[in-house]
Amino acid sequence: MAGNRTFTMIKPDAFEAGNSGAILKMIEEAGFKIVAMKATRLTPELAGKFYEVHKERPFYADLCKYMSSGPIIAAILEKDNAVEDFRTLIGATNPANAAEGTIRKIFAKSIEANAVHGSDSDENAAIEGNFYFSQLERVL
Repeated sequence: MAGNRTFTMIKPDAFEAGNSGAILKMIEEAGFKIVAMKATRLTPELAGKFYEVHKERPFYADLCKYMSSGPIIAAILEKDNAVEDFRTLIGATNPANAAEGTIRKIFAKSIEANAVHGSDSDENAAIEGNFYFSQLERVL
């Protein structure tokens, strides 16, 4: 059964470009409720910990450098079928392959600078949300 929460992050490129408000508006208009949100900045070490699953991949170092290059907005979202519906809303990782009207098609600059992160499973949504938010912060 699909869960009702997912995790997202507005990445440094979208934050720097001033697109956070428009992205959050799209998220809410798609029926998601924002249950936790904060602006923060990752250190290279924290970015490395968050993306540890990719440690053996050739893009890992560049990803950690990029994700610690500027502020981000982390958020936990709620909606029935949250993970799948959010993945549809954000579009393909490569914005060239993203469907029209998706967040990445509208706001992404490249595969790396693709505006937002979205959890790929209910399990990862819980892990990623817990990485950014303590139990106290999630009590809403």
